[in-house]
Amino acid sequence: MVDSTGAAGTSHDAVRIQDGVAASPAMGSVFANFRQYLMGWGAADRPDLGVDLFRSGLAAPQFNGVVRVRSAAGTDVAAVRRELAGVPWWWWVGPDSPEETADVLRHHGGRQLTVMPVMVRPLGAPVAGHDRPDDDARTRSGLRVEPVRDGGRLRELVRTYRTSMGIGPGPEAGMVRAESQRGDNADIVRLAAVLDGRVVGTTVLITAHSVAGIFLVHVAAELRRQGVATALTSAALRVGRERGMHFAALVASPAGEPLYRRFGFTAAYRYRLFDFPD
Repeated sequence: MVDSTGAAGTSHDAVRIQDGVAASPAMGSVFANFRQYLMGWGAADRPDLGVDLFRSGLAAPQFNGVVRVRSAAGTDVAAVRRELAGVPWWWWVGPDSPEETADVLRHHGGRQLTVMPVMVRPLGAPVAGHDRPDDDARTRSGLRVEPVRDGGRLRELVRTYRTSMGIGPGPEAGMVRAESQRGDNADIVRLAAVLDGRVVGTTVLITAHSVAGIFLVHVAAELRRQGVATALTSAALRVGRERGMHFAALVASPAGEPLYRRFGFTAAYRYRLFDFPD
């Protein structure tokens, strides 16, 4: 669900919350979808610390962290930090964690990096004026969106989003391995925007819990604002509909939010993102 401009670095507290959407029973499925995706990076054989914790071992915070506190009875933040020692990581605080979680993390030295809107739209029949908004005319001629399964194209896909995320080449082989070895790959569709035989944009879709969760929307720097993200988002919505999902959802950065509003997404809730400086 995290879009192309990255998560950290901007305080964005003025997220508009639509009460009707936030109250929808579908939101439980949206957050379950998000948890499944993040936990798929490495949730096995972890001690029960009362949190949903994932650790891939990759040297990037997007692939290690905590996505939910399961109990209001209290969390051993120090134990969580020990479990994640040695890798960069983030703590995601959403409405599926107890209300006081953010305050607890601050008390233990946590630093809020940003606030990111959770955006949702129904699937079903295409929505006129939304499934392919006004960026259409700017889409590069010859651009196509195609599924990625394995092999060299998977490496290209990882290289494209790794570069866009500002991650150096060191973790690339591990990222490719983690993608190919996910236990929920039957639920995942990887899409590449291809131009002149080269991958220039990416998105990863997880279809689970009746939700098409959209992640890793990234575009090569030299082709941004040329309709590539529009083509990827449109394709992701089509795949979600074909797989029988009821909703599409993503977590947007402030820079990505206007694009998704043009697709009919509405800000329904928010995630607060924390780290723990040394």
